[in-house]
Amino acid sequence: MSAQGEPRAPDGLGLRAWRPEDAPALLRAFSSPEMARQAGRPVTTGAEALEWVAEREAERAAGTAYGWAVVRDGVPLGHVAVAAVNHVHDTGWVSYWTVEGARGTGVALGGVRALARWAFDDLGLHRLELGHRTNNPASCAVAVRAGFVPEGIERQRLRYGDVRYDVERHARLSTDDVNDG
Repeated sequence: MSAQGEPRAPDGLGLRAWRPEDAPALLRAFSSPEMARQAGRPVTTGAEALEWVAEREAERAAGTAYGWAVVRDGVPLGHVAVAAVNHVHDTGWVSYWTVEGARGTGVALGGVRALARWAFDDLGLHRLELGHRTNNPASCAVAVRAGFVPEGIERQRLRYGDVRYDVERHARLSTDDVNDG
């Protein structure tokens, strides 16, 4: 199945493809030490931000990942994505982040809920997975409130610098009875 349009989000939020003109917003987002640490590579210049946007476009064109800017009034406040899309097993891996000023305002939750509905309805996926560091209760709350059920701990799955982190894995099935409101 192929992607058909953009996900719809609630509460004045919109999800749309990242654009080159979003480069300044990406630079602000990745200027946070926490975001920079998790980015895997630097996003500190306009050229690096444009490269990040181009990578999202290339993934979408290849059908391997779909990343969306979560926007309010046209301003990017976060990012949601379904990656590692596998149409043999109809699975995908969900990730999300928000800019510092948008944390705790429902941006991540609204974005993840909209992304899940879109991945099930438009991509035809059956199972979505995500993981968060066990020391990140805010991310866990987003996952649970978005209908992702905890499935277990993956010991020392992530490494940022010299530190390894345990990850709690969650999953949501297309058949789960989830209230997205």
